[in-house]
Amino acid sequence: MQKLFAVAAAVALAGSLACGKSASEKQAEQAAAEMQKAAEAATKASETAGQDVAKGMQDFAKAMSGMAGALGAVDGKTVEPVSFQALQTTLPEVSGWEMDKPRGERMTAPVPFAQTEAQYTKGGSRIEVKVVDSGSAPLLIAPWSMMLAAGFSRETSEGYEKAITVNGQPAFEKWNSDSKNGELNILVDKRFLVSIEGDDLADTKVLHEVAGKMDFGKFASLK
Repeated sequence: MQKLFAVAAAVALAGSLACGKSASEKQAEQAAAEMQKAAEAATKASETAGQDVAKGMQDFAKAMSGMAGALGAVDGKTVEPVSFQALQTTLPEVSGWEMDKPRGERMTAPVPFAQTEAQYTKGGSRIEVKVVDSGSAPLLIAPWSMMLAAGFSRETSEGYEKAITVNGQPAFEKWNSDSKNGELNILVDKRFLVSIEGDDLADTKVLHEVAGKMDFGKFASLK
């Protein structure tokens, strides 16, 4: 599975580069090279079952870290995640939407992280807000790295994906016009992963309204 994920991500990244060059081409090319390393490391890890799996996965994690670093998503310093109870204080109150009881968890190994999430409903529409403290671990941030890269965009007959900024933080927005589903994903302080997903929406405007209710400056005080 890890092999397939890494190879697919490498292909997707290569495809985005083929769409045209930009001012960030050098950065993207370096990220593509790092992703290729990750794919090779994942392949090696899958082939060493019963031999040196730990070493193979360490190489994979290192390569993913290099890719995330190439795109500026991480600075190489990891920290201990805060409690999920602390993260729950960042969940917003949204006028007109009913918020259910927040859920949360914290894990210490193999990759430490903490997360909280809550659902909001209004009629037939639903929004889910999730906040993850990655501790700046590249393995958690890397899957977002390509789409957070400045200039990234992808459009299909069903919708689009594009890199944007939200309150000064790197983010990417996704919209499916057929299913009326949208996502707004924000990386706060190169550490906190904020995902706002909605179903049965008219557009992504409400997702931005929810993000606007969140105090990103408060995240720094949780560290």
